[in-house]
Amino acid sequence: MDDLTGQSRRKLTPGQAKGRAEAYCAYQERSQQEVRDKLYHWGLHSGDVEHVIAELITEGFLNEERFAMAYTSGKFRINGWGKHKIKQGLAQKAVSAPLIRAALASLDEQEYRGKLGDLLRAKARLEKETHPYKRKNKLVRYALSKGYESELILELLNDNEL
Repeated sequence: MDDLTGQSRRKLTPGQAKGRAEAYCAYQERSQQEVRDKLYHWGLHSGDVEHVIAELITEGFLNEERFAMAYTSGKFRINGWGKHKIKQGLAQKAVSAPLIRAALASLDEQEYRGKLGDLLRAKARLEKETHPYKRKNKLVRYALSKGYESELILELLNDNEL
């Protein structure tokens, strides 16, 4: 079997795959689904995959709650994502609904509102549209694309003249 680089992919033994998975998890927080996909990519079968994942969890290399918190914090602080977009990203990584709710609840509400306000002010400075209705519509669409809630967006836009 050839990969995209033209090199043949050789299957790893469960022991080799576990070592690689430990390094993969140590580099940055990973979801169980990301590790599961990687193990299948390395040629392991489902029984071996689940066994390696169980060992990684037991040894502390893999922790879904820690991943959800790190993902939420990073996407909010670094990328400026809102709760809707973060929730969607966590769901794509097969994180459970209770963990998603807990991770989103960990965001500080004042910091969250402040980040949205900062994003809207920055976008407003760059926006060339002068017609008030069209300008506001463009700001709303931008904030929605970042994953923020429409009620909060409208509240901040109505409170501030942007």
